[in-house]
Formats: sequence, C-alpha cells, structure tokens
Amino acid sequence: MPPDPLMTHDRPLLPDRKAERPRLVHRTDWMALLSGLLFIGIGIRYLDGPIPDPVVMAPLLIGGLGFAAFVAIIVKILRH
Repeated sequence: MPPDPLMTHDRPLLPDRKAERPRLVHRTDWMALLSGLLFIGIGIRYLDGPIPDPVVMAPLLIGGLGFAAFVAIIVKILRH
C-alpha cells in the first residue's frame, strides 16, 4: 500500500492549526537601530549638496553614537 501523500515520515505535511507553535518575538536592538539611522542620515548629507566640514561631522558622529549607546543602556535597565 502506498504511503499517505500528506505524511512525511512521522509528521503530517500540513501543520495542524491547533498544534501551532507560539509566535516568537525578538526585542528591538536600539543601539543598532539608532546607529543605522545616524549613518544613513550622514550618508544622505554627504550625497546632498556640498561636502560638509569634517570638523563638524566628526563630533556629530561621536555624539550620535554616544546617544545611541545611552538609549540602549537605559532600555536595558528598564527591561530588567
């Protein structure tokens, strides 16, 4: 007798709706999110118009990364 087409080894091929696993949710990495937005903003600034002064952009970059780290630390404290 041929095997049932809806079975794969010992598991059904189509999942049962009642046996569905709970949805896994991950936490937002605020440091990565804010750092990415900072680099995108700086990249757009360099592409748009005259090149900005590095003396202004370097502290802006360092300050932005520091702010992202500060937010990430605060969020970590609030989660625990």
